[in-house]
Amino acid sequence: MSGYCDAAPGHPLHGPYHDTEYGFPQTDERVLFERLALEIFQAGLSWELILRRRPGINDAFDGFEVDRVAAYDEADIARLLADARIIRNRLKVVALIANARQIQALRASHGGFAAWLAAQPPQDLSQWVKLFRKTFRFTGPEVVNEFLMSLGILEGAHRPDCPVALHLAEMRRSATV
Repeated sequence: MSGYCDAAPGHPLHGPYHDTEYGFPQTDERVLFERLALEIFQAGLSWELILRRRPGINDAFDGFEVDRVAAYDEADIARLLADARIIRNRLKVVALIANARQIQALRASHGGFAAWLAAQPPQDLSQWVKLFRKTFRFTGPEVVNEFLMSLGILEGAHRPDCPVALHLAEMRRSATV
């Protein structure tokens, strides 16, 4: 991912995301759901477009509060599809609502989304994709890869010599001491 490490610094949208979010472990359910949603919205589009629309997407989806999104109905779908601040793709919107409901189910079966992720054995991307496709909607290889890299579960978010990669390595060392 050396291209992103070279291009992001100093960019008003990519810079902060690269330096403070991309590749950083997360356990907060809302953040995990938002990250998955943004990756789903990004499919076929540019990441910069998603970052530009992120505030509006967050507002339209009630800050990605899982229980609120899981309760959305046809009226909410119509509202979202009329909202120019988001990516108005019905398949993606419906997938996010279904995924919120699946995250609710993961609370009962695993103690939550983060616990479900943590319970998975180390595996390659193809195994992750199979698991995500069984569990969530609109989770093809690119969505799953970027989602897991964004959380530091799969490698590749940063070049080894990127200052952020060095910071993340130090964080991991400190956590194991």
